[in-house]
Amino acid sequence: MSKKQLQIYTIRIIFLGVFVFILFKKIPMLWLGLFVLSVLAAIFFGRVFCGWVCPMNTLMIMTDSIRTKTKIKPNTSPKWLKNGWLAWVLLVVSILTMILSKKLFHFEIPILLYLLILSVLVPFIYKPEVFPNQICTFGVLLGLTGSFAFLSRRVNFDKCIGCKLCETTCPSEAVIVSPQNKKAEINRKSCHQCYNCELICPQKAIDYGKKLKNN
Repeated sequence: MSKKQLQIYTIRIIFLGVFVFILFKKIPMLWLGLFVLSVLAAIFFGRVFCGWVCPMNTLMIMTDSIRTKTKIKPNTSPKWLKNGWLAWVLLVVSILTMILSKKLFHFEIPILLYLLILSVLVPFIYKPEVFPNQICTFGVLLGLTGSFAFLSRRVNFDKCIGCKLCETTCPSEAVIVSPQNKKAEINRKSCHQCYNCELICPQKAIDYGKKLKNN
């Protein structure tokens, strides 16, 4: 594990601990406040929340690692899931549930806990990119603002050799090597702004910054 990977791992574990503390203290609005700030920040810095902060993504990475080691083959995502509408439906249902349960039943349903459990179970069934791209209620909003990110992972076409290492290591399927020009391209909407692609690139063709002209 490189120094950069260790730093990312440490930050993820710290925020996972913060999330568990917030759930234990029953103050979910504190975490939702942090998320709202992250949605706005994604316009400038991309989906940093997903790659560095999100406890669901942290647990999902651990789950995927276990699935890989146990050689459990993930299923192909069904067509109805690929449309992306489920995440929006879950978002609306989650908001309504949080509001109505408090007013009607005077009881707060732990939506965040249920989403956390879902993020652990889904990677055992489907590939890791399915949950953040097609199911996660947080991911659908971050993808919306993250697609306009002023700063993001970028590829220098002059250095890229189209080896596809970045494509295979991306946890959100945000990197695709174009069959036309044999160059890697990064989708800002899906990119978690983690260092996976940058660290594995043998040509040092990937970094973080403003969009390059060749992109």
